[in-house]
Amino acid sequence: MRSAVIIKEARRRAGITQAELGRRVGTTQSAIARVERGASAPSLERVAELVEACGFELGVSVAAGDDAELASLRRNLELTYDQRWQRTINLARFIHAGRTAMAGRVG
Repeated sequence: MRSAVIIKEARRRAGITQAELGRRVGTTQSAIARVERGASAPSLERVAELVEACGFELGVSVAAGDDAELASLRRNLELTYDQRWQRTINLARFIHAGRTAMAGRVG
């Protein structure tokens, strides 16, 4: 997973702004924005520091590769652009339906 996604998700879950995260780690809002856009590539240590400043812990592990994932990737690459696009639309609809159903349960 890309560091930009990890940092943005941690910040979002913490409910803080880029400016607040910047203050917590002694940098600027624009520096945080660059990281979240993927315009800069922080070290693993810096990613962990940013995640911790959001109140979370970054866990990293090394795992054996999964041949099933590679086979799935190869199958997806055999699809046409339109087939991949339709799958993406279907997935987005599925996620939206799930979130809508969960929102109805929370109240």
